[in-house]
Amino acid sequence: MHAEPQKEHHWLQKLVGEWTFECECSMGPDQPAMKWNGADIVRSFGGLWTIGESQGELPGGGGCQSIMTLGFDPESKRFVGTFVAAEGTRLWIYDGALDAAEKVLTLDTEGPKFTGEGLAKYQDIIEFVSDDHRTLSSQILGDDGQWQPFMKAHYRRKR
Repeated sequence: MHAEPQKEHHWLQKLVGEWTFECECSMGPDQPAMKWNGADIVRSFGGLWTIGESQGELPGGGGCQSIMTLGFDPESKRFVGTFVAAEGTRLWIYDGALDAAEKVLTLDTEGPKFTGEGLAKYQDIIEFVSDDHRTLSSQILGDDGQWQPFMKAHYRRKR
């Protein structure tokens, strides 16, 4: 069976290319913000999927690596994907939707709470500022029912 790319698949192809990024992350109100930068290479997989591989250097030494896959499921009419980091053992499963303006993709997922006790709902949000500048923001749903942002990265396309 050969699937034909739909408009949502074409939207994902905007991610394809070589990018640099700067990231800032805070793991809690009593934790200092961490800043790091790195590179992200996103390739197309059959025109239906994207595979992004990121590498960066963490403050104080040590690297970070991750892989993100994204696609669109025409049957459920939802964006789907996965995220893994070399430093962790969790496979994060994405289920998401594009906003009406087709600039922001919100990906819902679930994972361990920062405390290590139980699971929490998370969102990774990809927004195109321009064709050559995108952001990735992450937030966690707190026990109070409010979304709490904890990470934002700016990606700029390499020329």
